[in-house]
Amino acid sequence: MGRVVAVEEGLGPVREELQRRGYTVVGMDRARSAHAIVVSGMDDAFLDAQNIVTRAPVINAQGMTPEEVARDIGRRLLE
Repeated sequence: MGRVVAVEEGLGPVREELQRRGYTVVGMDRARSAHAIVVSGMDDAFLDAQNIVTRAPVINAQGMTPEEVARDIGRRLLE
């Protein structure tokens, strides 16, 4: 399995773009094992998941295109 990215529900276009680029996309229930996490903003849904402990970068996709999110993930995973 390649790089795993957890994507918050409701971010279908981001999910599709990441899959197109070869990432394995999972739901937030598997965020603990993901290499990166994408959220739609700091809303209640994410705050309920604040007990997830991870060193993975968390990308706030609010105001970004799916392509921008994918580029940001690629850049952060190279660091």
